[in-house]
Amino acid sequence: MSSPPVSFRLARSTRTRSGVALVALLGGLLGGLLVASPLSAADADKPIAVGDKAPDFELPVQGKNGFVTLSQLNEQGPVVVVVLRGYPGYQCSICKRQVGNIINRAKALAAALGDQPNRVLLVYPGNESSAELDRLATQFIGGRRMPDPLVMVCDPGMEMVKSWGLRWDTPRETAYPAAYVIGAGRRVEWAKVSDSHAGRASVDDILKALKNL
Repeated sequence: MSSPPVSFRLARSTRTRSGVALVALLGGLLGGLLVASPLSAADADKPIAVGDKAPDFELPVQGKNGFVTLSQLNEQGPVVVVVLRGYPGYQCSICKRQVGNIINRAKALAAALGDQPNRVLLVYPGNESSAELDRLATQFIGGRRMPDPLVMVCDPGMEMVKSWGLRWDTPRETAYPAAYVIGAGRRVEWAKVSDSHAGRASVDDILKALKNL
């Protein structure tokens, strides 16, 4: 059965940009003494947080013709979403290490998620076209196999990371590394967002969050 063409149906955030504008204005008045945090300075929308409803997305699966839709997966149970840096102009070594750790603990994640397939989504964002980003994501994975419940999806144009407030809009950056546990009704039950390349959620962090659902 052939898959329909990839499309994006994303709920846009309506959060105001006035807070960031005010920070920028005060920073200018104080001669640069006031410096906003990286998260607020890089993107006007704050990352979605615990209690928020996660915007839906439909993203192409790396190396395949299919796609995944968050709302459809979420109807069957909780979904883990791990946002990588994707392709900021090079393959991120910290992302590779993080994904390697997740692959090594795939069985534990599967057990925590009821042994359902495609429950841990690894999002690989970039400004490239869908075909080019898929090539880069395949290069990133290399010879590693993606076992259940893991699936890597691409975010060409970074529409998903923008809608989730995770766009790291500075040169040679793409998205803030983040991990989420999405519960019933696409409600964010747990989240960890880093404002640097490090400080990411560990597999143990994710397993603990799933246990507490």
